[in-house]
Amino acid sequence: MTAGAARRRKPCDTMQAKLVPGVGEIPAQAWNALLADEYPFVRHEFLQLLEDTGCVGAEQGWQPAHVVVEDERGTLVGAAPAYLKYHSFGEFVFDWAWADAYERAGGRYYPKLLNAVPFTPAAGPRLLARDGPAAAAVAQAIRALTDDLGLSSAHALFLRSEEEAACYAAQGFLERRDCQYQWFNAGYESFDGFLGALSAAKRKKIRRERRRVREAGIRLEAVPGEQIEDALWDQIYGFYANTYHERGQDPYLTPSFFPRLARAMPGRVVVFVARDTSGPVAAALTLRDSQTLYGRHWGCLADYHSLHFEACYYQGIEYCIRHGLRRFDAGVQGEHKLSRGFVPVATRSAHWVADERFRSAVEDFLRRERALVDRRIEAQQARTPYKQALEQP
Repeated sequence: MTAGAARRRKPCDTMQAKLVPGVGEIPAQAWNALLADEYPFVRHEFLQLLEDTGCVGAEQGWQPAHVVVEDERGTLVGAAPAYLKYHSFGEFVFDWAWADAYERAGGRYYPKLLNAVPFTPAAGPRLLARDGPAAAAVAQAIRALTDDLGLSSAHALFLRSEEEAACYAAQGFLERRDCQYQWFNAGYESFDGFLGALSAAKRKKIRRERRRVREAGIRLEAVPGEQIEDALWDQIYGFYANTYHERGQDPYLTPSFFPRLARAMPGRVVVFVARDTSGPVAAALTLRDSQTLYGRHWGCLADYHSLHFEACYYQGIEYCIRHGLRRFDAGVQGEHKLSRGFVPVATRSAHWVADERFRSAVEDFLRRERALVDRRIEAQQARTPYKQALEQP
């Protein structure tokens, strides 16, 4: 897609919508003024760094094509982080089977338009807007621009609010659901207080896992990102990259992204660094706002018994209790989180499929999939380790 095409305009009621090929074309203050809360991943600084450090771009298959909506005076009233995607890697809402079926039928699935945060399966705002009508205009623009550019589909991933889901539904987008596991703070005064809310068997299991890490001579520390020196960042990146290399993949993020993020967003990055007598051996990188801790990236030198659980789960839970955070979103996957105090939470995405026949097939699939997901969540809610039902704030 050319830069000229990226700037094609599409009327949206009394507003004008367009795609811009880089978030840097939008003033940071104007973009961030659209944010209703502190969710870190759609801030201008975060998205700009992804572009500036080479994590996203046309060569990576993540071509920035952010949707912006302006009023008749040219004032920014709505926006959405968006990308032309030439594959489906790094999304965590899997549509590979859709792409395969569409292309076997003679269609061209890629590029598609994706309203999401790259490599970030953490639910949050996706339609950034000054008010409800502006949010609706952004959703309308995403569909209109998708059709105008002749793309196969548009996808909005990890929606958090009912209002955003309604905006997409009004444009004919199809809803998809999945399940994550999150931890909620019920006002615990300590980690032992949290353990006291669990069944005896689960308490014993968690204490045993934590003891194994200590007996291995490993100690962990929560380090604010802005206090980490370059040499340690190099080690942390090596741990992170090793996680991908073990699966035969290249890491999504580049070496300069982490230290620059910590400098650009002070107070938001926290790294749980694990050390033995030789030095750092593992690290779990998180971001936070005033309510939530978001577990994002993990890696280690070798396979240490229970260290993943300690660094990625128990350290985060302790941090939330100590700092009064209400929620710990530790990322995708992992029914094993259930026995460690995390509970199932429904996630959702929205999908516009341009081809009517293909859309009908996808709609039928999603209807059946939603029923399965709902039954799965209901069954797992009955398996949580809590002695009493946990209310999610």
